[in-house]
This record gives sequence, C-alpha cells and structure tokens, in this order.
Amino acid sequence: MRRFLALVAAVAATVMIAVPAGAVTGNFTKDFVHPYVGLAVFYDGNGDFSHRCSGTLLSPSIFLTAGHCTFGVTDARVYFQQDAGAHFDPVTEVDPITGYPETGGFTGTAYTYPLSDGNAYFPKHNNGDVGVIIFDQPIPTSVVATYGSIAAPGSLDYLATARGGVSPTVTISGYGISDVQPATVSFRERLMAIAKIIGVDGGSLNLKISNNPGDGRGGDCFGDSGGPILWDSTNIVVAVVSFGLNANCAGVAYEYRVDQQAVLDWLHTFEVMTGETIAVASL
Repeated sequence: MRRFLALVAAVAATVMIAVPAGAVTGNFTKDFVHPYVGLAVFYDGNGDFSHRCSGTLLSPSIFLTAGHCTFGVTDARVYFQQDAGAHFDPVTEVDPITGYPETGGFTGTAYTYPLSDGNAYFPKHNNGDVGVIIFDQPIPTSVVATYGSIAAPGSLDYLATARGGVSPTVTISGYGISDVQPATVSFRERLMAIAKIIGVDGGSLNLKISNNPGDGRGGDCFGDSGGPILWDSTNIVVAVVSFGLNANCAGVAYEYRVDQQAVLDWLHTFEVMTGETIAVASL
C-alpha cells in the first residue's frame, strides 16, 4: 500500500494507501459480489501481528496484493468472509467468530516483486508495488469458487496519451478504513465502491483515482492496500491499491498497474510453482 505509512496503511489497510486497510471510503456498500477479495494479515519475525491489507485470489493458491504489504514479512493469513474482522474485540484483540487476526483463515507465504523496495508512496517510474501470497494448501471451492483475472499487457496504455473526456469507471473492493476524520472508522468488512480513473502518473505505471465522493462515487483508504481495482463491473484486475498523498484518504489515490508484461512474467513463476493458471483477459 513509506515504512511508517506502510504500517499505517497496513493497519488500516488500504487505500491511502491503498486506501489503507480499513474500508472503502465515500459512497460504499457491503461487498458480497467479489468473494475472491480477501483480508490479508501479516506477521513479524516473532509471529506477532504486523499489519493488514487486502488482495485478490487469482487461482486456488495464488493471492495478489501490494508489494508494500509483503515487503519485509514472510508469514501471512487470509480471510475471505465479508465480515472477516467485524466482531473484533479490542480487549482480547481477536474476532471470536473468525479468529482474526490470530487463527482461522488460510495460511501462506508472502513474496514481493523484485522491483519493490516497500516504498510505494510517491509516483515514480516504477515502484513495483506488487506482492503475492502462496497458500500452504489451495483454497477449497466451497470457500471461493471464482477468481479475479489480470488485464492483458498494455490494456491501459492509451490513458497516457488520452486527451479529454476519458475517465473509465472502475470498482474498488477492500477491507480498509472508511473514514479517518473526525475519528477512525474501521469495520474490517469487505466493502466496494465505484470510482473514476482520472489519469496516469509515474511513467504511466500508476493509475490516478479520485477519492471524491461526488456523484455517488467512493474511494480507497488505509487497509485497502493491495485490493483490486477492477475494470468497470468485471473481475478483471487492472491495478492494485497502492498509496495516497492525503492522510485523510481524500484527494487522489494511486494504484499500481498490473497490466504489464514484466508483472505477468513474474506471476508466471508462481503458476509454475503451484501448477495453476492465472487468467489473463482483454478489456
């Protein structure tokens, strides 16, 4: 979703960082539409909770998230319930129903894209903000039976030279914070919202999304990091929630594009590892 900001974003989980990790902001609804979007928890070297993010199941064993979420950690656990942490008890620091963030869910190992250094907070040519979790065991179809797909390479290249009137619609899904002012509001539930792409930055590798709630739209915030930016109303992931420049999750959010051949080549190594296939789709 910067070491300090990454931790904040992870805790909130996604979108200012990726909209932090608490929940989609603005005009959002509970998300029962994207069961392949999960809440990821990461642990430090002592096995203690470190931070949380969001992500997308691309195949039974391969879970896509942000590089700043996986950087510096190896152990992860993912929950796919819509209300994965909704009953979190601040006293016991555990959700008694799902076990979040200590038990339950599905365990795996985190990997970070080689170009990522964990600092995805400022637009630059290539911040490499991609990571994956490979599960210890494939997720049963009784839990998740549908998967996200990856946009074909170069699908959004045209946005770099588009002039006027081009603002495609995307769907954001994640478990991030839904508000930070006047107080932090975090449901730890999967929420979704409609947003508009307003441009590209960083050598055309970061989509710019408006978090303006006008016209019924929403945005992302801390805790949403790593969650999918889905093309229109499809299951095609064009980017992952990466970072924002406003501590209140307002203004513009930046999402790292995955419609890159280099990213797909890296993901292919995990197809080989697991014997599974990630779907690549044209827009």
